[in-house]
Amino acid sequence: MIFDRDNKPKGIRRIYLATLNSLRAIQWLMKNEAAFRQESMLLLIAIPSSFYVTENIIMQFGLILSVIFVLLMEIINTAIEVVVDRVSLDIHPLSGLAKDLGSALVMISMIVALVLWCVAIFNF
Repeated sequence: MIFDRDNKPKGIRRIYLATLNSLRAIQWLMKNEAAFRQESMLLLIAIPSSFYVTENIIMQFGLILSVIFVLLMEIINTAIEVVVDRVSLDIHPLSGLAKDLGSALVMISMIVALVLWCVAIFNF
């Protein structure tokens, strides 16, 4: 199949199709990625918890965003893993490195979220 740049959807149709693609991806993540499911549940817990941790609306927003940040990094990590597996299922040091780097993204985002929550809870 040849890609035709001039035949790409435009306007509202493009937004509609992009939304469908995004929802399909989230549905796939929820079905196939345990880490994404766990972090999604964490977000559902974090939203009401942020109101108990602090009365500062900016801090509440930051706490919720920190968990969303973890979800975003998980999506990027999964995308890296899928592309690496698409290219080759052979074991290769660079494939392993790419997956490890994606995992590091998630770990660093979790550390950021944990630090923000600790600052809010313990009033450092």
